[in-house]
Amino acid sequence: MSEASTPIAAVMLAPGETSRLPVLFDHWLWATQLPGRYLPLTVEPQDIGDVISALPKAGFVGLHISAAYQKAVLDHADIITDRAALMSGANTLIFRRDGKIHADNTDGYGFIENIRLSVPGWDARLGPAAIFGAGRAARVVISALIEVGVGQIRLTSRTRPKAEQLRSEFGTRIEVVDWLKAGNMAEGAATVVNATPLGTRGNSDFRVPLDGLTPGAVACDLTVDPPATRFLQQAAAYGCHVADGVGMLICQASPSFERWFGQRPPNDEDARIAAAS
Repeated sequence: MSEASTPIAAVMLAPGETSRLPVLFDHWLWATQLPGRYLPLTVEPQDIGDVISALPKAGFVGLHISAAYQKAVLDHADIITDRAALMSGANTLIFRRDGKIHADNTDGYGFIENIRLSVPGWDARLGPAAIFGAGRAARVVISALIEVGVGQIRLTSRTRPKAEQLRSEFGTRIEVVDWLKAGNMAEGAATVVNATPLGTRGNSDFRVPLDGLTPGAVACDLTVDPPATRFLQQAAAYGCHVADGVGMLICQASPSFERWFGQRPPNDEDARIAAAS
């Protein structure tokens, strides 16, 4: 394949943002020996539309979108999947050969696939789910769990109105719990998720008591920095299976690599090392 026809993809970042995706994609391209390039692109907010319009003409096949711009890029897409519409944002743009821009969101897929790979035999229908947080990440988790059949979701947030808003959108399957009583949520839950920034490097620790966790339950943390958060360490100490944010990052990125470069990439320890670096 000539240099001119080599597929090029990128991640669009707001000023000051960083991403682990370029290192992961560089590793995958090396591991698969496929032709291709993957670049980080820092873009000012006012330039989003111009950049998205220009990239297909420059040979780009697709674009990942950082959290800051996931809602804004919907205004520049010709086709928006139901998943992206439900999330009110796209993390992936596909530049189709017919010239149309296809917006998708693979975060929910990545969340579920990571649990299934980390905990074979996991079934969302085995019991209630408990989710800490009510931001965009929690929306992803709620939507994904409902899609795979969870019966009840206990939801708490330091900002209760945000949790109430999600309940109004997703229905009575969600029970909102006051943050002061968050320590009770894990009792009897089959799936427990930290969708807050607590425990992420540079933020406060996650300090909600987890002594109500059921041994054998699944505990997930969406942060990638650090991969082994205090939340996950505590959950493991109580006998829970754990699924970390690095695994989710790999699983949500894998479908894009396959679309853009033509082959499913390996999800192995080398990929984890690259995604965590």
